[in-house]
Amino acid sequence: MNRRHFISILGAFTVLGISGDYLYNKFFANGPGKYIFGNEAVRNVKNSFDELLGDDNVKYLRQIVTADNQGTRRITWQSASPLPSPKIEYRSAKKSTESYIANTEDISFNDGDVSIVQYTALLEGLNTDTEYEFRIISESGNSEWHKLQTAPDKGDFKMIIFPDSQSSDYSDFEKVAQGAWERNSDAKLFTVMGDLVDNGQDHSQWRAWFNALDGIIGNIAFAPVMGNHETYDLNWQTRLPAAYLGYFQHPDNGSEKYNQYYYSFDYGDVHFSVLNTQDYELGDFADTLVSEQKNWLRRDMNATKKKWKIVLMHRDVLMYAFGPQSGRSGRPEGFDDDGVNYMPLFDELGIDIVFTAHLHTYRNRGHIYNFDHSSKGPLYILTGVAGNVRYPHLWKDHALDIATLPQPETDNYLTMEVTDKKLTVKCFLPDGTQMDEASVTK
Repeated sequence: MNRRHFISILGAFTVLGISGDYLYNKFFANGPGKYIFGNEAVRNVKNSFDELLGDDNVKYLRQIVTADNQGTRRITWQSASPLPSPKIEYRSAKKSTESYIANTEDISFNDGDVSIVQYTALLEGLNTDTEYEFRIISESGNSEWHKLQTAPDKGDFKMIIFPDSQSSDYSDFEKVAQGAWERNSDAKLFTVMGDLVDNGQDHSQWRAWFNALDGIIGNIAFAPVMGNHETYDLNWQTRLPAAYLGYFQHPDNGSEKYNQYYYSFDYGDVHFSVLNTQDYELGDFADTLVSEQKNWLRRDMNATKKKWKIVLMHRDVLMYAFGPQSGRSGRPEGFDDDGVNYMPLFDELGIDIVFTAHLHTYRNRGHIYNFDHSSKGPLYILTGVAGNVRYPHLWKDHALDIATLPQPETDNYLTMEVTDKKLTVKCFLPDGTQMDEASVTK
């Protein structure tokens, strides 16, 4: 169905007095259109409805993790133009007659010649492990209600982990993301492991990225990870990641210089620390980033009382030699600077899992302690690639690799299931075929 044909159909129904919302909800979302056209076509139709009939006051709605996801949640969204006195109304899904109002903050920003009108609010005083509903309200009108689930203190939950989504065309990432969400709609939060976009100053890419996550990022908590591509400007020169920092508001890390560059949060009985590995791209600005971050990580992990400790970081800890089919040479196997800097600290702090990305290949290394395989030490997972920028046959297998996806690799995604006694990580192809599994017990 092309756009012109779709608009003509919509116009015909409008003449008959049938609204676009009714047509979409009754025919496409839940009715025969879903089976006539299939899920992908339904999403294309929905996107056309959103573009034609959508609320310009609420675009790219997202829920972002907070330090304490049991009692708080950050809501951020964009608008086509400034809103008069926007607020967030929220209520318990089971007690919908009593609602609360949260004030919002205008966090609009300019990036080059692009202006982003944007608002955020921190919902506080929420009850643990409770389902809420929220909507954006303003003098211009109200949005629809959206779901929000707070974290439990303990108990089982699932997380979706997407590797680098960097793409030339985000349709591949959309298929991976939407397929993963369809199969794991019980997930409570998700992450993308850095290099969210190919060029951090190209806001057309950010729009495509947000569209690819439609229905996901507005419904469950998102834990952002900064990658090196977030630091590129339109001329492919490195800079401070203005767009990334504008779009995502991280929990405060207490740093005077690097606030928002790294952070931590709790979800259930898991403590996550999200590291920043862009000291090279950030240049002189990041002259003390590694030393400060190492000191912070020690304090952060030693302070937590959560059972499980997990690190998310973009760059990988291992150094890979080029594969024989790559046509490249001169790169020895070993450990990357981030591995040298952080792996001894991970050993010291008793980290359970370290998730990395950047190399666009999936590798399960098992447990590594003191730079070698061991029965103890963190489980190291190099997460793979979720966009369409792939490097087939680029890397030679590392001596520490236990499992690798067949070459040439395609996209993949991961899930992590958390129980009281076990963390289970599974790797899937875009069609849901499971390719690997690893676990940590305690």
